[in-house]
Amino acid sequence: MAFPVSKCKLMFFAVLFMAAIASGAKLSKSHYYRTCPNLETVVRTKVNEIINADLGMAPGLLRLHFHDCFVRGCDGSVLLDSASNSAEKDAPPNFGSLRGFAEVDAIKATVEKACPGVVSCADILALAARDAVVKVGGKYWSVPLGRKDGFTSSLVEANTSLPSPFMTFPQLVQNFAAVGLNAKDMVILSGGHTIGQAHCAVVIPRLYNFNGVAGATDPSLDPTFANLLRTLCPSDEPLTFVGQMDATNGTFDNNYFKAVKSRRGLFPSDAALITNSFGRRVVNKAAKSPGSFLKDFGKSMVKMGKIGVLTGSAGEIRQVCSAVNSS
Repeated sequence: MAFPVSKCKLMFFAVLFMAAIASGAKLSKSHYYRTCPNLETVVRTKVNEIINADLGMAPGLLRLHFHDCFVRGCDGSVLLDSASNSAEKDAPPNFGSLRGFAEVDAIKATVEKACPGVVSCADILALAARDAVVKVGGKYWSVPLGRKDGFTSSLVEANTSLPSPFMTFPQLVQNFAAVGLNAKDMVILSGGHTIGQAHCAVVIPRLYNFNGVAGATDPSLDPTFANLLRTLCPSDEPLTFVGQMDATNGTFDNNYFKAVKSRRGLFPSDAALITNSFGRRVVNKAAKSPGSFLKDFGKSMVKMGKIGVLTGSAGEIRQVCSAVNSS
């Protein structure tokens, strides 16, 4: 579970973000035009195949990119294995819930057949996230490319850097600001929950003995919705899937924001979006205008995809996504 960063840490990340802006400027939509001209077609075809086999991989691939970028930047570090179970994928926010590792390996293997040793795993994550969203109804956005893969993956950094589903609005703003994203980016990117699922463990604290008060329910939850959730999530079954996070789960649309507006968001962090006047304005606009939300989502994803990228002589092109290259 991640918690707000300290003021010093926020300043540190601000410095890193300034470096990320410079690196991000080196990304280009035409980066692979000569070295792997059919890259986007290869990735899109494989992603479509994966999602046709398992619709749940759409949110899985999107979440992988998100969790990669928030820890050490968009460098593919979330994909690295660790013999000591100390990598990002081993951290509590990721372990057992983050999906898509085998699928990214399959995409990488397909890309390697077409263009050996050319395309980074970090770029594959960015493309796969976009293509997964488009596959289930989202709007296409151009993905700047040219990221290199990092060498380090840290469980500790994942614990301290990833946003928690229990964060308040100010905590979420601070967490996103640490990687150079603003409050609007935070609210808009939360819209990725439209294709998400959740374990009851996140919901149960809102339904039973809220804030330590016997029999209390989170008053920010719609009472009818709370009653429904209690039938889905008994207090002693935290590992049960509560299922969809909006009425059209499996379709990338703006119904998540309609749910949040109606006090039917699953996570405390979903409910937090309307506890702030600016957050409410963004939620209301996204709920009212699906086209506006989809366009804004693409813009924020491009911005997120530039966090802390490695380019040029920094980093490497991994041969396999789960391990750094041998020296």
